[in-house]
Amino acid sequence: MKHSFLDQYSDRDSIIARLDPRTKLITTFVFILAVVLTPPNSWLAYALYFALVVTLLTLSRLPAFHVFKRSLVIIPFVLLVAIFIPFFKEGEVVGSYNIWLWQVSVTRSGLQVLWNIMAKAWLSILSLILLTSTTKFSHLLKGLEQLRLPKVMVMLLSFMYRYLFVLVDEVMRLKQARDSRNFGGKRLWQIRTIGHMIGTLFIRSYERGERVYAAMVARGFDGRSRTLEHLRFRQADAYFVTSLGLALIFISLFNWLY
Repeated sequence: MKHSFLDQYSDRDSIIARLDPRTKLITTFVFILAVVLTPPNSWLAYALYFALVVTLLTLSRLPAFHVFKRSLVIIPFVLLVAIFIPFFKEGEVVGSYNIWLWQVSVTRSGLQVLWNIMAKAWLSILSLILLTSTTKFSHLLKGLEQLRLPKVMVMLLSFMYRYLFVLVDEVMRLKQARDSRNFGGKRLWQIRTIGHMIGTLFIRSYERGERVYAAMVARGFDGRSRTLEHLRFRQADAYFVTSLGLALIFISLFNWLY
């Protein structure tokens, strides 16, 4: 099947792609932290944050449609969590609706919180798309390890990303085998068949994991992420960190003054 890798555009030559992964990790964290700590009614600050991240995306030379399509993935999850806030938060009522035997009201403060959560989530996911799309996943793991993230967590991320596609292919083969045997019958029979598929997938995954671990130990695996390139900070990394830091300080001061 066709897979959509997180770092499929990491081989594009750009100013952002040439930065050290640790630089991009730290600046992404600082940017998300600044967005999250911004007050809910500071729409001018959010507009400046958006202009900043769009500028960085332009410098990274990523396809605009690719970025926009991936950024929309977060919207359903945010709506699932925050969609009920306008109906339960107290404040000035801007609308009242009758739903069967219930009367629900939408408050202005609730709508403000909803849009605030949506804006913060979208800006954060845009920055994460910029990070993952311009950095090879192996270099990203190496950067996380050198930033002293626990090795167990780095290895879990590595295996999860590497073998997620293998498991998806395994599921597709099981589904194809099921359909080729004229899958049908009563609902109970269908549920039982799907249960057998889940059990088979678990056993195959466990056995594959044992074989992969044995092969890695035989090749000297010691729990560390290794890449052919050594990570090191350059002058461009210092310029980027300084520029982004000054931009975030400017946005904060501008929002505080106006």
